[in-house]
Amino acid sequence: MSERAGTPALPEDLIDVDALLDAYHSNEPDLSDPAQQVVFGTSGHRGSSLNGSFNEAHIAAITAAIIEYRRQAGIGGPLFLGRDTHALSEPALVTALEVLAAAGVPTFIDDRDGFTPTPALSHAILRYNRDAGRGAKADGIVITPSHNPPADGGFKYNPPHGGPAGTEATGWIAARANELLASGWTSIPRTPFTRAYKLDNTTNHPYLHDYVDDLPQVLDIDAIRASGLHIGADPLGGASVDYWATIAERHDLNLTVVNPAVDPTWAFMTLDWDGKIRMDCSSPAAMASLISARDDYDIATGNDADADRHGIVTPDAGLMNPNHYLAVAIGYLFSHRPGWPKTAKVGKTLVSSSVIDRVTASLGRELYEVPVGFKWFVDGLLTGELGFGGEESAGASFLRRDGGAWTTDKDGILLALLASEITAVTGSTPSQHYAGLVERYGEAAYARTDAPASREQKAALKDLSSEQISDESIAGEPIVAALTRAPGNDAEIGGLKVVTENAWFAARPSGTEDVYKIYAESLKGAEHLSRIQDEAARLVSRVIES
Repeated sequence: MSERAGTPALPEDLIDVDALLDAYHSNEPDLSDPAQQVVFGTSGHRGSSLNGSFNEAHIAAITAAIIEYRRQAGIGGPLFLGRDTHALSEPALVTALEVLAAAGVPTFIDDRDGFTPTPALSHAILRYNRDAGRGAKADGIVITPSHNPPADGGFKYNPPHGGPAGTEATGWIAARANELLASGWTSIPRTPFTRAYKLDNTTNHPYLHDYVDDLPQVLDIDAIRASGLHIGADPLGGASVDYWATIAERHDLNLTVVNPAVDPTWAFMTLDWDGKIRMDCSSPAAMASLISARDDYDIATGNDADADRHGIVTPDAGLMNPNHYLAVAIGYLFSHRPGWPKTAKVGKTLVSSSVIDRVTASLGRELYEVPVGFKWFVDGLLTGELGFGGEESAGASFLRRDGGAWTTDKDGILLALLASEITAVTGSTPSQHYAGLVERYGEAAYARTDAPASREQKAALKDLSSEQISDESIAGEPIVAALTRAPGNDAEIGGLKVVTENAWFAARPSGTEDVYKIYAESLKGAEHLSRIQDEAARLVSRVIES
């Protein structure tokens, strides 16, 4: 933890925006360096123009690859294009639109020339495809590195299901983009932006108004309005800034946009745990300003740069742990949504809190536990098989009040407003509800730590089988399950999860660093959690070295 964590950023912490934008156009990636090639993770391709990992070449090649992918996949509808407030997002949008226009792809861009949150783009895709019936389906690109630091850029593809693309699609797109880079990306056809912007194929789309107008279909806005709750919404300089102002006006809510500033340097932020500027709305350090103002509001919320994540701040508890809020949200929603299918399941990632398991069981619902990645919830949210899907990293979405799909990507605005609905309808804040869960199930101690690992050790961890685990107990409790495949969908975890009656741990290799991550939780308190962590590290080390 940096000694400056939670303190205001200083001038020396800020990026040089001009240098960043110049590097976007002038830096050529060195394809002999894997770090400068196109690599799609669970949230698209990310990097920085300063180190040759997010430049004009990458965006032109990725866009051209997406065009080829959608042609071979038979995707003939328009492509929804949006961006967040990161400095690199604007030039990336220009590059993408130039390539799309030259290829004749009908493209929908924001009608305000503004910013588009990830959930608004997912909502737009689903709404278009629902209205299109059996006609040609739409897909989309959202340009965002999410909560990453200001020098980063990101480029994410959402197919017609509206959610993050699966590994089959992203693998194909990344491979083809790298081929285009190697064969000469400057030969990719482009239409100059000033012409592309005015073409008939480029359509202004009301992302903001469609999303805001539809909110009563998914939330009890009337209850929030009638309660008079004073809501503080902090966009953290991200794409939700105009959305919150419009939500307040359109739905007549007592809502204050805490900080409406948009600044590509994020000079107004407090520093994150490592002393960097990062728009992580689940981080106490990054949210320090809003936490300090918690008594000014009945409920306060934060979003990251593309508003796919949420942070909930209450006067009685400050910033809620994301796991705690997910458990409360699930308990509330499945008790207050009579229009949802009686068979709708609860979706969680395998590194989310086991309190969710207990809440789900108390509701008489089935748990759908999957590997890390929101993509695993997409189909279930689309069909209504899942009522809710959420990740421990403060990302979630849920069904409309009538049981239809709302978004199939994470929606931080939705989860932020849900905190106000919960408070308005029940008279208790989400943190007060969680205190009730603690009384019922015990205090859950949860933590994530990193342990060093070589490339070979990470590969061994990723390829583990449950038969390699011979231990019968951990931290004094019998092991009841050792998993290398997720119980919900039988997908490979890419690591290991070990479960006891009152605790669990999961170990996964990092995709970017020479470490593996250990997630652990105990319902027997912090001391037991520490034992779990220590014994888990020894168990994993022994298994991967053997």
